[in-house]
Amino acid sequence: MTPRTPAPRSRRERPAKPALTYEGIVATAVRLMEAEGLQRVTMRRLAQELDTGPASLYVYVANTAELHAAILDELLGSVDLSPATGEGGGDWRDRLTQVLTAYTRVLLENSALAHSALVARPSGPHHLALVEAVLTLLQEGRVPGPQAAWGVDVLLQTATATAAEHSTRAHAVGSADEHNALVTALRGASPGTHPRIAALADDLVSGTPEQRLTWIFHSVINGTLTTERSAP
Repeated sequence: MTPRTPAPRSRRERPAKPALTYEGIVATAVRLMEAEGLQRVTMRRLAQELDTGPASLYVYVANTAELHAAILDELLGSVDLSPATGEGGGDWRDRLTQVLTAYTRVLLENSALAHSALVARPSGPHHLALVEAVLTLLQEGRVPGPQAAWGVDVLLQTATATAAEHSTRAHAVGSADEHNALVTALRGASPGTHPRIAALADDLVSGTPEQRLTWIFHSVINGTLTTERSAP
């Protein structure tokens, strides 16, 4: 007996796909980044993952850059903002540095996103919570409002650029050799031709990355506190 060819299933008989939501799109994008890398998180690839057409996604996300910004905002939910509430006590500068370091750490753990964050500007709830926490600590330190408003931008830019630079060096071929060559050159500088380098050679290469990052944040924080904004 000739086997019967099964009749094609009607679309109405297929399981219904979950309705698209902004939250679901972002959650899927985060999973895709973790599995395949940020470079693979495009509108077309995400649509394929969600079993829909790219045009359906544009209702929720304008483009890939906005999608990457949404991913960053989602990951910012893991930043510890408790120092902004005074939890654990301590000087406001130290607590602000803790918040900024936690933000930097999120970017360091997602190296591709660190580069994207240089141009992607998240505007979601987690980013707003981060900005609010930084402003709260600056207010506690009696930083004038106009200076704090500009300072929060510089502080977050500093953290983002630091993470992006570290990520680039960590993945660059021969980066360790280049670093060692630089250290050797600085320590071998002649006092006759480069007196300031020779005098500060050990200081130029001193400190752990964590110590240097803390100093950077403190210097920018202190600058925000003491540098007045010019009148508009």
